[in-house]
Amino acid sequence: MSKLVAFFSASGTTRKLANNLAEVLSADVYEIKPAVPYKGPDLNWNDSKSRSSVEMADKTSRPELADKAAPVDKHDTIFIGFPIWWYVAPHIINSFLESYDFSGKTIVLFATSGGSSFGETLKELKPSAADSVKWIEGRVFRGRTDKTALTDWVKSLPL
Repeated sequence: MSKLVAFFSASGTTRKLANNLAEVLSADVYEIKPAVPYKGPDLNWNDSKSRSSVEMADKTSRPELADKAAPVDKHDTIFIGFPIWWYVAPHIINSFLESYDFSGKTIVLFATSGGSSFGETLKELKPSAADSVKWIEGRVFRGRTDKTALTDWVKSLPL
Protein backbone atom coordinates (compact mmCIF):
# COMPACT_ATOMS: atom_id res chain seq x y z
CA MET A 1 0.00 0.00 0.00
CA SER A 2 1.66 3.24 -1.11
CA LYS A 3 1.46 6.25 1.16
CA LEU A 4 1.64 10.01 0.76
CA VAL A 5 2.07 12.54 3.55
CA ALA A 6 0.47 15.82 2.45
CA PHE A 7 0.61 18.73 4.84
CA PHE A 8 -0.03 22.42 5.32
CA SER A 9 2.22 24.27 7.74
CA ALA A 10 1.91 27.96 8.50
CA SER A 11 4.77 28.24 11.00
CA GLY A 12 6.90 25.15 10.42
CA THR A 13 5.65 22.97 13.30
CA THR A 14 3.46 20.75 11.13
CA ARG A 15 6.18 20.59 8.44
CA LYS A 16 8.66 19.06 10.87
CA LEU A 17 6.13 16.50 12.09
CA ALA A 18 5.06 15.63 8.53
CA ASN A 19 8.64 15.10 7.37
CA ASN A 20 9.34 12.82 10.35
CA LEU A 21 6.12 10.91 9.67
CA ALA A 22 7.04 10.49 5.99
CA GLU A 23 10.40 9.08 7.07
CA VAL A 24 8.73 6.62 9.48
CA LEU A 25 6.29 5.54 6.75
CA SER A 26 8.84 5.55 3.92
CA ALA A 27 6.24 7.71 2.19
CA ASP A 28 6.32 10.45 -0.39
CA VAL A 29 5.76 13.94 1.00
CA TYR A 30 3.90 16.90 -0.50
CA GLU A 31 3.50 20.37 0.98
CA ILE A 32 0.10 22.01 0.51
CA LYS A 33 0.92 25.66 -0.15
CA PRO A 34 -1.39 28.63 -0.56
CA ALA A 35 -1.09 30.71 -3.73
CA VAL A 36 -0.45 33.68 -1.44
CA PRO A 37 1.79 32.62 1.46
CA TYR A 38 0.70 33.49 4.99
CA LYS A 39 2.83 36.05 6.81
CA GLY A 40 2.96 36.74 10.55
CA PRO A 41 0.13 39.32 10.67
CA ASP A 42 -2.09 37.00 8.58
CA LEU A 43 -1.95 34.44 11.40
CA ASN A 44 -2.86 36.76 14.30
CA TRP A 45 -5.90 34.98 15.73
CA ASN A 46 -6.40 37.88 18.17
CA ASP A 47 -7.14 40.19 15.23
CA SER A 48 -10.60 39.56 13.78
CA LYS A 49 -9.47 41.26 10.56
CA SER A 50 -6.38 39.11 10.03
CA ARG A 51 -6.44 36.92 6.94
CA SER A 52 -6.73 33.65 8.88
CA SER A 53 -9.51 35.04 11.10
CA VAL A 54 -11.51 36.24 8.10
CA GLU A 55 -11.05 32.91 6.26
CA MET A 56 -12.02 30.83 9.27
CA ALA A 57 -15.10 32.96 10.00
CA ASP A 58 -16.42 32.08 6.52
CA LYS A 59 -17.07 28.32 6.25
CA THR A 60 -17.22 28.63 2.45
CA SER A 61 -13.75 30.19 2.23
CA ARG A 62 -11.38 28.17 0.04
CA PRO A 63 -7.90 29.69 -0.16
CA GLU A 64 -6.34 29.15 -3.57
CA LEU A 65 -3.60 26.53 -3.80
CA ALA A 66 -0.17 27.40 -5.16
CA ASP A 67 -0.35 24.30 -7.38
CA LYS A 68 -2.32 21.15 -7.97
CA ALA A 69 0.60 18.79 -8.44
CA ALA A 70 0.12 16.42 -5.48
CA PRO A 71 0.63 12.81 -6.60
CA VAL A 72 -2.66 11.70 -5.02
CA ASP A 73 -3.51 9.31 -7.86
CA LYS A 74 -0.33 7.27 -7.20
CA HIS A 75 -1.17 6.50 -3.56
CA ASP A 76 -3.75 4.42 -1.70
CA THR A 77 -3.34 6.04 1.72
CA ILE A 78 -2.99 9.78 2.17
CA PHE A 79 -1.94 11.21 5.52
CA ILE A 80 -3.08 14.84 5.67
CA GLY A 81 -1.57 17.10 8.31
CA PHE A 82 -2.32 20.64 9.41
CA PRO A 83 -2.37 22.93 12.42
CA ILE A 84 -5.71 23.23 14.23
CA TRP A 85 -7.24 26.66 13.62
CA TRP A 86 -10.40 27.62 15.50
CA TYR A 87 -10.96 23.95 16.47
CA VAL A 88 -10.95 22.70 12.86
CA ALA A 89 -8.58 22.28 9.92
CA PRO A 90 -7.65 25.46 8.04
CA HIS A 91 -9.89 25.89 4.99
CA ILE A 92 -6.93 25.35 2.68
CA ILE A 93 -7.34 21.66 3.56
CA ASN A 94 -10.85 21.80 2.07
CA SER A 95 -9.31 23.45 -1.01
CA PHE A 96 -6.86 20.55 -1.25
CA LEU A 97 -9.54 17.87 -0.82
CA GLU A 98 -11.79 19.52 -3.43
CA SER A 99 -8.95 19.66 -5.98
CA TYR A 100 -8.35 15.90 -6.30
CA ASP A 101 -10.26 12.65 -6.65
CA PHE A 102 -9.87 10.68 -3.41
CA SER A 103 -12.40 7.98 -4.40
CA GLY A 104 -11.60 4.67 -2.72
CA LYS A 105 -8.62 6.04 -0.82
CA THR A 106 -7.90 6.06 2.89
CA ILE A 107 -7.29 9.47 4.43
CA VAL A 108 -5.57 9.61 7.81
CA LEU A 109 -5.74 13.01 9.48
CA PHE A 110 -3.08 14.32 11.84
CA ALA A 111 -2.71 17.76 13.31
CA THR A 112 -0.61 19.95 15.52
CA SER A 113 -1.98 22.12 18.30
CA GLY A 114 -0.91 23.61 21.58
CA GLY A 115 -4.11 22.54 23.29
CA SER A 116 -7.05 21.99 20.94
CA SER A 117 -8.55 18.65 19.95
CA PHE A 118 -9.82 17.77 16.47
CA GLY A 119 -13.13 19.38 17.42
CA GLU A 120 -15.42 19.38 14.36
CA THR A 121 -12.58 18.79 11.90
CA LEU A 122 -13.75 15.49 10.46
CA LYS A 123 -17.33 16.74 10.08
CA GLU A 124 -16.08 19.88 8.30
CA LEU A 125 -13.77 17.98 5.92
CA LYS A 126 -15.93 15.00 4.87
CA PRO A 127 -18.14 16.95 2.43
CA SER A 128 -15.01 18.06 0.54
CA ALA A 129 -14.08 14.53 -0.57
CA ALA A 130 -15.74 11.55 -2.25
CA ASP A 131 -18.23 9.46 -0.30
CA SER A 132 -16.08 6.36 -0.83
CA VAL A 133 -13.16 7.73 1.23
CA LYS A 134 -12.24 5.75 4.32
CA TRP A 135 -11.54 8.38 6.99
CA ILE A 136 -9.30 7.87 10.01
CA GLU A 137 -9.35 10.81 12.39
CA GLY A 138 -5.85 10.11 13.58
CA ARG A 139 -4.28 12.22 16.27
CA VAL A 140 -3.45 15.75 17.37
CA PHE A 141 0.22 16.08 18.30
CA ARG A 142 1.49 18.61 20.81
CA GLY A 143 5.02 19.94 20.86
CA ARG A 144 7.88 17.76 19.78
CA THR A 145 7.07 14.22 18.76
CA ASP A 146 9.91 11.78 18.27
CA LYS A 147 10.01 9.10 15.59
CA THR A 148 9.43 6.32 18.14
CA ALA A 149 6.11 7.89 19.15
CA LEU A 150 5.18 8.31 15.47
CA THR A 151 6.07 4.67 14.77
CA ASP A 152 3.91 3.52 17.69
CA TRP A 153 1.02 5.69 16.47
CA VAL A 154 1.25 4.36 12.91
CA LYS A 155 1.28 0.75 14.21
CA SER A 156 -1.96 1.47 16.11
CA LEU A 157 -3.84 2.67 13.01
CA PRO A 158 -6.43 0.40 11.37
CA LEU A 159 -4.77 0.41 7.95
